[in-house]
Amino acid sequence: MPHYNQCGQVPHKRHTQFRKPDGGLYSEQLFSTEGFSNDYSILYHVHPPTQIIKTGTPVSVQPQVAEEKMLSHRSFEGFKVAPAADYLLSRVPVLVNNDVHISLAAPRQSLTGYFFKNADADELLFVHEGSGRLTTVYGELAFAYGDYLCIPRGTIYQIHFDTPDNRLFIVESFSPIRFPKRYQSRYGQLLEHAPFCERDIRTPQNLATFDERGDFLIQTKKKGVLYPLHYGTHPFDVVGWDGCCYPYAFSIHDFEPITGRVHQPPPVHQTFEANNFVVCSFVPRLFDYHPQSIPAPYNHSNIDSDEVLYYVDGDFMSRKNVTRGMITLHPAGIPHGPHPGTVEKSIGAKETKELAVMVDTFHPLMLTRQALEIENPGYVMSWAE
Repeated sequence: MPHYNQCGQVPHKRHTQFRKPDGGLYSEQLFSTEGFSNDYSILYHVHPPTQIIKTGTPVSVQPQVAEEKMLSHRSFEGFKVAPAADYLLSRVPVLVNNDVHISLAAPRQSLTGYFFKNADADELLFVHEGSGRLTTVYGELAFAYGDYLCIPRGTIYQIHFDTPDNRLFIVESFSPIRFPKRYQSRYGQLLEHAPFCERDIRTPQNLATFDERGDFLIQTKKKGVLYPLHYGTHPFDVVGWDGCCYPYAFSIHDFEPITGRVHQPPPVHQTFEANNFVVCSFVPRLFDYHPQSIPAPYNHSNIDSDEVLYYVDGDFMSRKNVTRGMITLHPAGIPHGPHPGTVEKSIGAKETKELAVMVDTFHPLMLTRQALEIENPGYVMSWAE
């Protein structure tokens, strides 16, 4: 979990009177993604965060599944997803199951005319291209190339881009996204052997309070449907908050790789975990230093997980014809490994400059219609001599 944080004004005791300068009460809100039994934050609003003044017509955004079952390696050209002006319309789901939805997006405009809330899923936005600010009731998070933005479900946000050239890899998790348990003490502190620490976690800054009345549209996603909800006060009217449940940023460039004398297995790259899937970061690192080491990964059997690899930048010595933004899917049930010729070629190499994000799911993924539109045909045959 992110560590405890406090921003703005909060009273000495929770659930007690906290009054405005005019004598009225601030409106307290407990925010948690798991009821009252896990991490939470407490926010203090100028106005009650409940004042819906009207609702619009719901619109389905449910992913359109094209293939439910597969036993074949697949590859997709992520940068073939066309840019779109609107942030929500730019989000294109490509791989989905009941635990996680993986999408690509190339938004050209900031989300400023309305607000967005995902009421179903924690969101992990990986910034492949672009920079800007994520604004929420907690303050703002500046982001740039290589950042993960972790946004707890139910968080109302806007996203502001510096330029129209943006590429995002988006993971929606239907369970809380956490740091791996083995990295943490029993009290939640990141341990010495973890590949990152609390200093690497960037928390919201520059809390701004908007005491405004009007008509504020919050597009709220629930069960694959987008509900237009109009509120009578600005959602970012918080004067202070504290707790352990809030959005944060972590740069893939701050992930410290774990290396060894011989090739290390994929769990050393793990960065996040959720129910039935994990997220890993592959970053530039020194190769194995045993005198007879083989830097290329060994063949391994995908028996209990689908492996998704999103290629960000650099040279991938175990793959041929890799492009930026490519996604490979190696499904459970058949082994996979380096492409022919890459094992011998890797011997003697001292380091790699690769940068990639991997998602391993423990239940099968399904392909969407949009995924088929950007597929590389014949990828399964690329292991043939």
